[in-house]
Amino acid sequence: MKQQPKQTGDYGIGQMVHIVHMSDDAQELREFYERVFGGFVYFGVEEPNYLPWEDRHACLLLVGDLCIETMAPNKPVNPKLPVGKFYTKYGRHLHSVGYKVDDLVGLANRLLESGVYIGKPGGGRVEEFDPETAYVFPSPRDTAGLMVELCRKEMRNDPRNLDTWSSLEKMWGFHPLTLERFSCVTLGVKDLESAVKIYADTMQAVPVSSGVDDDLKARSEILRLGDCLLQLVEPADEDSDLGRHVARWGNMIYSLRFKVTDVDAAEAWLNKNGVRTTRLREEILVTDVEDSYGAPLYFSSEDLDVVS
Repeated sequence: MKQQPKQTGDYGIGQMVHIVHMSDDAQELREFYERVFGGFVYFGVEEPNYLPWEDRHACLLLVGDLCIETMAPNKPVNPKLPVGKFYTKYGRHLHSVGYKVDDLVGLANRLLESGVYIGKPGGGRVEEFDPETAYVFPSPRDTAGLMVELCRKEMRNDPRNLDTWSSLEKMWGFHPLTLERFSCVTLGVKDLESAVKIYADTMQAVPVSSGVDDDLKARSEILRLGDCLLQLVEPADEDSDLGRHVARWGNMIYSLRFKVTDVDAAEAWLNKNGVRTTRLREEILVTDVEDSYGAPLYFSSEDLDVVS
């Protein structure tokens, strides 16, 4: 059976088609996810795909229900192109998320009417939305730092959209990481209230919960945007890892979080594979970013999604 993604808003924001993880070597990062997470590669299987007009290499793979695009600029890096510009500034870092939108025209027009800058594929500003446009990028300046790709179509050959998905998904249940599913994208922000307003009002995200995240030492607001939970966090401690990240980079994707059945087993498997971890408390641990390519990866047996 195919994946049945949840949707939010009037325009059908649904499946999160991928998360882009930027590095200096797309193949090396792809192999990391294969070796440690049991990643299933379905695009760029023999070698990373090269896209000339973006001058970048990339692969697409699944880790449970999450699709990850490992990406790297071609060498020598061209800092004038978007991929090279991002890598030159941020290096190894989580880059962006993408969503399938049923009514991309309607959503794009809503964003434009709200004063959101929308970029064209390949660069430039959208003044009047072309219904044939395949995907667009609202400016992170207008989305509280989240670089988000809004797509009219699904990713081609995505295994989650095939009838065999319900069988393939079971594979991760037998993996030593004990992965159940992807939990959330965490976005560090300087002003929680204004960030929540952008998503709840402009993009019609659905509030799930709010409070204090003691693990991150931050005020937290969790919203559902399409088929993904988005955690917005404002640091309460400038000396925390999140606090330092926000101080350095401003509003930007900070980390990914996964639900696992057995935190002890996950910790043992990660450490066995050369990924150092910190046990924040009994039910949650986080990777050392030096071993996970610049991205803090959290693993917990706790469920964040408290609404159906």
